[in-house]
Amino acid sequence: MPSFTRNRNPGRTPGRSLRRSAAAALAALWLAAAPVAPAQAGLFDGDEQAIGAQEHPKILSQFGGAVKDARVQGYVDRLGRKLAATTERARDPWTFTVLDSEVVNAFALPGGYVYVTRGLLALAKDEAEVAGVLAHEIGHVTARHSSRRQTRQTITDLLAAGVGLVLGDETLGQLAGLGGTALTAGYSREQELEADQLGVTTLERAGYDPFAMATFLETLRRDTQYDGLRAGKRGDDGFDFFASHPQTEDRVRRAADLARARPPGARPRDPYLAAVDGMIYGDSPENGFVRGRNFAHPGLGIAFSVPDGYSLLNGADQVIAKGRDGTALSFDGAPASGVRDPADYLTRVWAKGATLRDAQTTTIGGLPAATAVTRGEIDGSTADIRLVAIRFDNDTIYRFTFLAPTGSLARADRAFQATANSFHRLTRQEAAQLQPRRIRVVAVQPGDSVEGFVRRMPQEPYGEELFRIINDLPPGTPLAPGQKVKVIEGD
Repeated sequence: MPSFTRNRNPGRTPGRSLRRSAAAALAALWLAAAPVAPAQAGLFDGDEQAIGAQEHPKILSQFGGAVKDARVQGYVDRLGRKLAATTERARDPWTFTVLDSEVVNAFALPGGYVYVTRGLLALAKDEAEVAGVLAHEIGHVTARHSSRRQTRQTITDLLAAGVGLVLGDETLGQLAGLGGTALTAGYSREQELEADQLGVTTLERAGYDPFAMATFLETLRRDTQYDGLRAGKRGDDGFDFFASHPQTEDRVRRAADLARARPPGARPRDPYLAAVDGMIYGDSPENGFVRGRNFAHPGLGIAFSVPDGYSLLNGADQVIAKGRDGTALSFDGAPASGVRDPADYLTRVWAKGATLRDAQTTTIGGLPAATAVTRGEIDGSTADIRLVAIRFDNDTIYRFTFLAPTGSLARADRAFQATANSFHRLTRQEAAQLQPRRIRVVAVQPGDSVEGFVRRMPQEPYGEELFRIINDLPPGTPLAPGQKVKVIEGD
């Protein structure tokens, strides 16, 4: 499980084109933890480098790719290398990547691959807090917590051509947990706390305030509460934040205890604020936008809506939504493979070899479409599945895959079909109105108030809570003239 994780919308970005060859409609990696040897000086071994290099493209795919904002990427790269230079692996190759995702997440892979998302950067107060996150993930690498992890697929090749449905032992459970947390399995509590300890040491060596890790963990706790407030439910519902982490309060307390024994350090704000000023907040236009229950991709000119109670997760290759009672759906695109009839595509290409029932042709959004129902089973795990194929043009098929626990399709099917039927082309005007939100850094002027800045964020529900979280302003704390604050602007 990533060490710092939170889903904002929740929303994961569908790929730059959402067009894939005959590949899985739902895919996730689960990296299984194993005992490791203590950290050793010297270059990463060949196995570590090979694992990191192999998984790096998959991480990019799951999280919308790397940001194209050179200022943000350069800032994190320089900061990460500064921190890594204080460790026993200073001469090893390190790769620091900012992922183009609003999911609040940071994690590391063997071989020195360290990742942080835009969503996480937006929450930080200053450079020391960003450094604390990176230092924690560097700690996982230097302690080799991931070096013996093996990758395996748990939801893979879903009705890929000629394969049929392949489900892992806990597929529905894994699907219910998809999100920013789907790519890495949980570190043990001891490993997380060891990484905290190593991270605090790295912060001290690099000259940063060792309390920065504790303060950022507290911000994450408040952000979790905010998402629960937005969702109108407990923070442990939906895409859970600390599903396999040590309790936040425990980690905050332990990180603060570690820091008290060390000398104070720097908390620079200006370099961090300069880096994030103008950074996209939320979904990237290249990957489409999640707005509540709606997904829209202005570049592709498409949109659809999911039912009430579903959480959208938007990734580089597909959009996934998780519903109640174990239901889920994915949406992606694929080449038409020379097949114009969506019914033929469904039976001869996408679900070739699967046992289909209730197949029928239809029209969705004025476009030819086909649908059918099937069931998948392996090692005792089963699911009822509705497939929907929509021919968008001569070259592209868009696909919905709906999953329900065995025997529950009849109850969920009305919502599934409503989602498929909501698919439509965007008008030019609708596409033009979809613009990204951005972080703007502004200086407080005499007479400015929290309420005034919140009025500049009308698109954000519970705007005051969010404004105070991203600026580390506890309730009741006033603003001071000259103080710099982050404001989220845009539709």
